[in-house]
Amino acid sequence: MSKKLKKRLIRIIIALGIFVPVVILDLSLKHFSNGNFPRGIASFIPSETFGWLLPFAIYLGIYIYIGYDVIKKAILNIIHGQLLDENFLMFIATVGAFALGIYTSLATSEIEGFEEGCAVILFYQVGEWFQSYAVGKSRKSIASLMDIRPDFANLKINDKYEIVDPSEVKINDIILIKPGEKIPLDGEIIAGSTTVDTKALTGESIPQELLKGDKVISGTINLTSSIEVKVEKPFYDSTVSKILDLVENASSQKSKSEAFITKFSKYYTPIVVICALIVAIFPPLINGILGDWNTWHTWIYSALSFLVVSCPCALVISVPLTFFSGIGGASKNGILVKGSIHLERFDKANIFIFDKTGTLTKGNFVVKEIYPENNKENILYYASIAESLSNHPIAKSIKKAYGKEIINNYSIVDEPGYGIVATGEHQILCGNEKLMNRYNIQYQNSDGIGTIVHVAIDNKYLGYIVIGDEVKEDSKETISYLNNHGYETIMLTGDNELIASHVAKQLGIKQYRYSLLPQNKVEEVEKIIQNKNKNDVVCFVGDGINDAPVLMRSDVGVSMGGVGSDAAIEASDIVLMHDNLSSLVTAKKLAKKTKTIVVENIIFAIAIKLLIMIASIIVIGILQIDFPMMWFSVFGDVGVAVIAILNAMRANINKSKYK
Repeated sequence: MSKKLKKRLIRIIIALGIFVPVVILDLSLKHFSNGNFPRGIASFIPSETFGWLLPFAIYLGIYIYIGYDVIKKAILNIIHGQLLDENFLMFIATVGAFALGIYTSLATSEIEGFEEGCAVILFYQVGEWFQSYAVGKSRKSIASLMDIRPDFANLKINDKYEIVDPSEVKINDIILIKPGEKIPLDGEIIAGSTTVDTKALTGESIPQELLKGDKVISGTINLTSSIEVKVEKPFYDSTVSKILDLVENASSQKSKSEAFITKFSKYYTPIVVICALIVAIFPPLINGILGDWNTWHTWIYSALSFLVVSCPCALVISVPLTFFSGIGGASKNGILVKGSIHLERFDKANIFIFDKTGTLTKGNFVVKEIYPENNKENILYYASIAESLSNHPIAKSIKKAYGKEIINNYSIVDEPGYGIVATGEHQILCGNEKLMNRYNIQYQNSDGIGTIVHVAIDNKYLGYIVIGDEVKEDSKETISYLNNHGYETIMLTGDNELIASHVAKQLGIKQYRYSLLPQNKVEEVEKIIQNKNKNDVVCFVGDGINDAPVLMRSDVGVSMGGVGSDAAIEASDIVLMHDNLSSLVTAKKLAKKTKTIVVENIIFAIAIKLLIMIASIIVIGILQIDFPMMWFSVFGDVGVAVIAILNAMRANINKSKYK
């Protein structure tokens, strides 16, 4: 809690500590007084004419102490012509209540109205405090990401290290990160190994093990050992800078609900002020014409109650706060939402289009099958020799599957489009069918799903290796959730039909398009958007740089931020900092919960306010019942606002709540 909020809370507690005993004393004295002098606290001044001065002074003192900031804002707004905000409504209503209390005291010797005017401003401040607290708590969830901003970098200059600002470090510079320090820039580890805490970025509590050659992401924290990192991006283009920019601008784009409430309050407030004036003037005027001029004070009291309850705080505060809380809750779970408009739109998303590689699959190749199985060791051995100098993902997967040291005394020639020919103790052919055909080698056809690598030695066929991409562990679960909720799922891929069909069937995806170039993906999304129904919302989920155009074209673009490209992150509306596709389900549930809370608050606030408005007119004005309606109006304003605020805070919850 901030110092300002603590001071405000202390002021409220002090005011309540004085107000409550005073009201209890006042009511007690009124109950036991004999009626020969003004009742309540006024009985301490034995004069019917001036007996109201003491209670007036006590309640006015409490009023000024707790409400001086509201009074100041209201007066300044009146001077500057900026009327009809909540400060103006509270000021007019409370001043009117005190004025009505003075009139009642002078006219009837009944001391009433002062405690109500004081209570209105006191409990209004309670509601304002709850609002500030709720906003602060939600902002803290988002602002916790601001802690990832690095303060310095240890730059290596002539074998010495100099502390500099991260913005001064250039690409290919070497920096040292010691245990406990934030990693200031993106780069590659060139010396040392360590574990890093990625929780601030991804929400993942388990530290990540990193070795020489691994990439480090700015904004994470080095935990165990010193490492040297070769910088790959300048600070302004680093992951931490991009994320901070997203966070700082998260509330810049308003949702339709927020825009509606802003427009609603613009017209709502002047309408209720006019209605209050009508209630205060016309009914007693009509009664006067009919012969009864003694109803002015009851209708004015009814109008003041009307004004208090009509304050649109509950709506103006709770709707933006709900979205803000939702964005804060998302950030705690490693999901960055660029604005409430995207959260609201994502709730409506019902057509989900997925890129395959890196989104549904891991994007890393593994050996899935070797034929014949009884010759597995030989096939991997000779294939590893042929691929020993290559850094291609397929070559890496073969060498990883072999898992032993490779002694290479071979001369290696890469034949583009065919494969590799290695010449030494033997002649090794490692490649596709075209390479086998070029050397007139009879090979075994394969129906395996993936890339087929044939291996031959000294013109004798050994067998083949099937290499394929791995499906992410949570992809099937995510697709199953979407299918079970009636959403449409589509996969776009540049792979051939066989691979696309296999992955789609494995995951339960309803439709797929295959053999697509980046421009073809845009065309496919365009077709889907053109053929969708009016209320359909298209969401594209991708990770690669070639997905950026599609992310921008779709109604909602979701990028996989952990391994995703900078272009994809910048083009998307929602960033999943985890590489887990299950975060999509978390985001969907959170968006739905946020929108549900918004609707609940709007209906609840309007319904309660309308009921009390109508009651204030009927009970006080028409039926002329002596009833403390102002207290009910305080609940209709402050009570409803507090309930709506507390309800809004439910959007800022942990991922475990969605399981």
